Amino acid sequence: MKLWGGRFRKPTAPELETLSRSIEFDRRLWREDVLINRAYARELAEVGILSALELEQILTGLEVVEAKLRENPPLADEDIHTAVERVLAEVIEDPEVVSKLPTGRSRNDLAATGFRMYLANEIGGVLENVRKIQTVLLEKAKTSANVLLPGYTHMRRGQPVVFAQYLLAWFWALERDRARLRGARERALELPLGAGALAGNPFGVDRNRLARELGFPVVFPNSIDAVSSRDFALEFLSSAAILGVNLSRMAEDLILWSGAEYSFVSFDESYATGSSLMPQKQNPDGLELVRGKTGRLLGDLVSLLTTVKGLATGYQRDLQEDKEPVFDALDTLNLTLPVMEGVIGSLVVREEQMAKALSFDLLATDLAEYLVRKGVSFRRAHDAVGQVLARAEERGVAPFELSLEDLRALSPEFGSDVSSAFDFRASVERRDSEGGVSARAIEVQVRKAERALTF
Repeated sequence: MKLWGGRFRKPTAPELETLSRSIEFDRRLWREDVLINRAYARELAEVGILSALELEQILTGLEVVEAKLRENPPLADEDIHTAVERVLAEVIEDPEVVSKLPTGRSRNDLAATGFRMYLANEIGGVLENVRKIQTVLLEKAKTSANVLLPGYTHMRRGQPVVFAQYLLAWFWALERDRARLRGARERALELPLGAGALAGNPFGVDRNRLARELGFPVVFPNSIDAVSSRDFALEFLSSAAILGVNLSRMAEDLILWSGAEYSFVSFDESYATGSSLMPQKQNPDGLELVRGKTGRLLGDLVSLLTTVKGLATGYQRDLQEDKEPVFDALDTLNLTLPVMEGVIGSLVVREEQMAKALSFDLLATDLAEYLVRKGVSFRRAHDAVGQVLARAEERGVAPFELSLEDLRALSPEFGSDVSSAFDFRASVERRDSEGGVSARAIEVQVRKAERALTF
């Protein structure tokens, strides 16, 4: 069955037939297609295209179609729209009734509507999975608010922090991901149905009524834009790619920190695999695969961007390529997000190993700030502390092991209370500004995170 063909005298070339088929991937839109047909049939009855009896026949027929497609997804048709109409024609004896259903409607507005409905619903599931990761991050943060470890820049130790701060850093990155996904979902829910092929519907259908029935908050304001725009899909793919990058960075941290060189954390062995050769290995394959799958998400975005970047305004058949990248991104996220939740949920924080990694060079900034509180300018203090570190390194001792006389030789402002600067816990507690690592600041941040999860 074809939904077109009256002006053609030759059959479609078999190679073009094969190239044109999209049923292998767009068959997952069958529910949306049935729902749209149901709503559109009611609207055609409202404007007098269908009689009450014809409407009843179509609605009853669509119930049968829904049951058939649920049990046996179609494989032989050109696309899902053809499949739904074909099965409906097999169910309803009068072919004239079925042939009225597409009145004023195109595959252009039908396909765009179904795609948007499906994506909006699937984004809801992704949002929930992201929220689950945030929930376990927050719970782990609450129990590690006092766990000291080095904070890193350039992959080198910088200043002492608490482990909760790292967990909350990931939390807030995912919170931005959720905001982007919500925005993408909001813009997916603009109704194209009623735009026709490009110029609108001539039969007086009420698009706002269609929108209400199908769960769209707004109607697309321009019929050409309605059928040709795919920026809603691009926005989702962009959000998915950024989410993937954030997951990948989290995975990288955990891969490093769970290795013997750090041993800061461990996680349940059910999220690791072994080696086919080396019996001792417990490889973080789950995290590595999360990291690796990010490449797919980036590729999905670039694929669709490349497809649409040169298209003229209006529907083009190139847009058949819009769904596979989106479906792949959704499938990828639905695979990776539960793994990340499981890894973090089983995370064991090895406080003693983190404490062993603390070294007094981490307090160099505190030593400079000690001088600032004595009235020394920061640049001069920075230089003086650099000399302190160099002197300690020359003598093979820790900075706090230098005598007061040694310190005063480099900056006379050093006093007998300088020992207050050589305290990891005090260093953390001094970082009390909003978003800092003091106990109070972490507590405030945790409360903000709890509020964020209510949305």
